[in-house]
Amino acid sequence: MYIKRILLFIVLAGLVVGGIFSYIVYNAVLSPNTSFNNEEAFVFISSDADFVEVKKQVEPLLENVETFEQIAKRKGYVANVKAGKYAIKKGMNNNEIINSLRANNIPVNVSFNNQETIADLAGRIAAQIEPDSATLLAAFNDGSFIKDKGFTEETKLAMYIPNSYEFFWNTDSEEFRERMAKEYSRFWNDERLKKAEAQGLNPEEVVTLASLVHKETAKVDERPKVAGLYLNRLKRGMLLQADPTVIYALKKNSNDFNLVIKRVLYKDLELDSPYNTYKYAGLPPGPIAMPDISAIDAVLNPEKHDYLYFVANVENFGYHKFAKTLAQHNRNKVQYIQWINAQKINR
Repeated sequence: MYIKRILLFIVLAGLVVGGIFSYIVYNAVLSPNTSFNNEEAFVFISSDADFVEVKKQVEPLLENVETFEQIAKRKGYVANVKAGKYAIKKGMNNNEIINSLRANNIPVNVSFNNQETIADLAGRIAAQIEPDSATLLAAFNDGSFIKDKGFTEETKLAMYIPNSYEFFWNTDSEEFRERMAKEYSRFWNDERLKKAEAQGLNPEEVVTLASLVHKETAKVDERPKVAGLYLNRLKRGMLLQADPTVIYALKKNSNDFNLVIKRVLYKDLELDSPYNTYKYAGLPPGPIAMPDISAIDAVLNPEKHDYLYFVANVENFGYHKFAKTLAQHNRNKVQYIQWINAQKINR
């Protein structure tokens, strides 16, 4: 009888201990362990991060960081941290959190448009993925890479077709530029290549001309007309005489691309620069900015007309007045000069 009581006590004690252990395991593994009110929070784990860094990032998001660490050790995550962007959803338990951090690297949308220089592009991209702007700029300016992809120092910006692309946040600078080279090749499909050839241009020349069109007018519906005008000038062997190229030349010459120039002066037209299309015939050596796709498509699908001149339309701001003859252009130009003088815009 005494032995039976002892055995019963041992069994009951075991059940109590087992219950306590199960409760502890449940709390550590299966009970919710988030402390934020939003539906989800995001964690960005850098390529050189260890578990200490991960723990520091997730601690503000958790009710109990100690149980998180226990489960991380049991699941082998402590020694197997993976870089990337990860989501922790409200109400997740430690097991789910660790599983998410191990396997659910979330892509990010990387977008860019209208960057004037390769340095501007590097800064824009650095704000969206892990590499910093200096690392990206070094990769973009790598002479071997530029040459291997068929570009020059002057045309390298043309490789980056503005759009929105899906990347993993921890994509490195070399992977990013390689992806952009592939996107460039994909963009220049047979149809676009044939259209470029029909205009007597190669893809880099199309992008260069598109950068002038882009800078001349922000009105997408006017871009095919402007593109047609510049193509008319090229075919006639005329100087393009594009003010944006002079502005770019002035900025490049001063090594200050933050320079604000609202008015091109006659003295500026004398600047000796291959980008000065008042002085040098044909296209400039490369794009003066990153044109968006609407400007590129405007060059590939230009409006057919006989216009050779244009000037800002002060009666319909943002648009231009077009002319077929210099005499007509000079009449249009008078109104613009009167307006800009009235605004006292001297530079």
